[in-house]
Amino acid sequence: MGQPRRRHRALMAVLATATVGALLAGMQLAANALSSFETPAPVTGNSTYFDGLGQPYGGCGMPQANLDSQNFIALNVYDTPNDYTFYPRPLTGANLSKRGMWNNGLNCGRWVRVSVGDFCTGTNDGAPGQAFCRNGSWVSDAYKGATLDMVVADSCGDSNAWCRDDPYHIDLSKNSLNLFARNGVPVADMLPNHYNNRRMTWQFISAPNYSGDINIGFLSGAQVWWPAISVSHLANGIHGVEFLQNGAWVTAAMNSDMGQSYIIGGTTQGTNQFQIRVRNAADQLINGGRVYQFTIPASCGSSCGPAYTQVSYTTSGGSTASPSQPASPSPSPSPSPSPSVSPSPSPSPSSGSRSCAASYAITGQWGGGFQATVTVRNSGAAATTGWRVAWTFTAGQTINSLWDGNSVGSGANVAVTNMGYNGAIAPNGTKTFGFLGSWNNSANPIPTLSCTAT
Repeated sequence: MGQPRRRHRALMAVLATATVGALLAGMQLAANALSSFETPAPVTGNSTYFDGLGQPYGGCGMPQANLDSQNFIALNVYDTPNDYTFYPRPLTGANLSKRGMWNNGLNCGRWVRVSVGDFCTGTNDGAPGQAFCRNGSWVSDAYKGATLDMVVADSCGDSNAWCRDDPYHIDLSKNSLNLFARNGVPVADMLPNHYNNRRMTWQFISAPNYSGDINIGFLSGAQVWWPAISVSHLANGIHGVEFLQNGAWVTAAMNSDMGQSYIIGGTTQGTNQFQIRVRNAADQLINGGRVYQFTIPASCGSSCGPAYTQVSYTTSGGSTASPSQPASPSPSPSPSPSPSVSPSPSPSPSSGSRSCAASYAITGQWGGGFQATVTVRNSGAAATTGWRVAWTFTAGQTINSLWDGNSVGSGANVAVTNMGYNGAIAPNGTKTFGFLGSWNNSANPIPTLSCTAT
């Protein structure tokens, strides 16, 4: 017995209403675990299963074939008991309080140790507005305590009680269910007759038996003007990527909420030379700040075709010896900007020696919607205390939600000013803001930006 769950990672509206009663009855919840998006002690929730990651990527931005393990799970996008409404991803602004253990992708690539819990003797179907394990009870049986280490690779954002009302629900790869083991022996037959969406107890762990170094790959469509990468084989997850550009480290924008995928930039704008460093789930630079240097492989030509093209790299700095990862030099394509990112901006003069420049990149696009990131660079000799970026949409685009900036424009005439925490930028340093927008599915041209610094 057991119900599979079909997850839907695409950005689509899903509306449902229900009144929920006693949904979390009998669950074992660890205090404050969700508020910190950690599992300092094991937590327990219901489980479901799914057949495999979507194509070409799972929710973390990695193809299934390139995961560190084929034993993988999905975590909840939302923590919205009684509320089955779709909210745009990534969650921003007032919606941040609705984050589930997915944490806007920041728990991607982490390992968890999962232990089989109690079996439900009643109906356990995750129906909205219905209690878990209706007309039955939770019982301990011979399968309880079997364990398996799994990697976070996908997200659960469906409008059911599992993905919304149960904060520690996990969605398991179907092929893993009979691999849970006790004393090294797989249980073999938990699915189909001994499952029924059992409770599972789990917590984050460091990658088991970790060795080597990270993997880096370019995504389909990646090219000099849209260098989208995914980073995997991490000892303790990934919370950020920084890239070196014009001598300064720049925080890369996450690719939507696909937490292992980031949009980087070249060492100078438009070059095929890249240097990055990576932050783990503790927000620490991995390997003592090791720098990874690479280019887009020659096999990609002007743009990468496969879902994932792994690259070789060289390293410098950081702690311990560098791995044997010889670089594969690739010719640099002609630096003609594509419609995905603005060409090198010209700085706009401002008061005194303070000036700034801004660039605009479309980091995701789908039917009727898109996501963009704007990078503000201090191009002057003195630190800024604030900035203002303005542009005019020329094809009817609109902004639906904005983060890390204040909107002070109207209609097609957009103007964004800094928040209180990101107005100060050191010379040659950068800050970013982003937004979700709408477009007409016909044209979404990059606007011309002006930037004023104070």
